Amino acid sequence: MKELAGDGVPVTVAYRVLKLARQPYYRWLDQPVTDAVLEEAYRANALFDAHRDDPEFGYRFLADEARGAGAVMADRTAWRICRDNRWWSVFGKKRAKGRKAGPPVHDDLVRREFTATCANRLWLADITEHATGEGKLDLCAIKDAFSNRIVGSEPGGPHRPSPCRTAPRDTPAGTVRMLPPPLRNSARDQTCPAS
Repeated sequence: MKELAGDGVPVTVAYRVLKLARQPYYRWLDQPVTDAVLEEAYRANALFDAHRDDPEFGYRFLADEARGAGAVMADRTAWRICRDNRWWSVFGKKRAKGRKAGPPVHDDLVRREFTATCANRLWLADITEHATGEGKLDLCAIKDAFSNRIVGSEPGGPHRPSPCRTAPRDTPAGTVRMLPPPLRNSARDQTCPAS
């Protein structure tokens, strides 16, 4: 506000444009950091020091350590501060946020070109693994790059080989369950040149 007034902008116009009231602005100008924010920062520092010393502690033990250091707070406040700053116990749940994918397992045979000029020229396969009560379930899906539809899928389990490993050589008449062809679209139907 002082900078605007120094540039010749009337203060009342600046208040109106910025949608500020005069009294809260001067209250903030007198004390830019409120007591509540300052107290929260002291509590967060105490919790962080306790977490750095003992990373296996959960928020309740961290709150006890912070109280011992002089930062009085409720357990719920400690939980909120720990959650907001992602200070978890090393024995807590595994967090998958921010985890990057590993290196590719195979060469890029299509050179990142995921389109096809006609049907059955380029099929893309992917496998996913889901944990169930009876073990892990693998699911493989095969997609035709031309029609952009799933053309085959196969579930796999702990006693079956990986479906994506057997799918390419067994398709279309083998183990992979082929779906019926999609409805024909004359704009998309092209005859592929013989290769």
